[in-house]
Amino acid sequence: ILSSSQKVVAVKRLENMVKEGENEFQNEMTTIGRTHHRNLVRLLGYCHEGTNRLLVYEYMSNGSLADFLFKYERHPNWDERVGIALHIARGILYLHEECETQIIHCDIKPQNILIDEYRCAKIADFGLAKLLKPNQSMTSTGIRGTRGYVAPEWHQNMPITVK
Repeated sequence: ILSSSQKVVAVKRLENMVKEGENEFQNEMTTIGRTHHRNLVRLLGYCHEGTNRLLVYEYMSNGSLADFLFKYERHPNWDERVGIALHIARGILYLHEECETQIIHCDIKPQNILIDEYRCAKIADFGLAKLLKPNQSMTSTGIRGTRGYVAPEWHQNMPITVK
């Protein structure tokens, strides 16, 4: 709970950070901090001290999409599932085409989709995200992400794109 506003937040601690990545970390936090869309979990702030990193996000009271689909007794009906799919698609569209710095998330999976109190799905965990420079439509990188959710072109050593 933030004492100034009595607002509940989520704090994520990043592990295995190296001091040499300081500039890259700050650039990514600045970029991600400027992304504002109703289908993205909002980064409220961050703290870095030496190799310690904390990220402060808005709190998502209904947990992850994985919980929503598999853990709870009541499962979403067809219309709710379509709504969730649309929320995710809108978030991805924003990341790929509408935000100032295009972002390829690299790890879209049910555990990285969080559901708020109004059952609005939001994309979370940009820990593996690849930021694209202006006018850059593709990039090459080592395989990132979770097995089973990684784009097939990565396994073929092809560049990833916003498509």
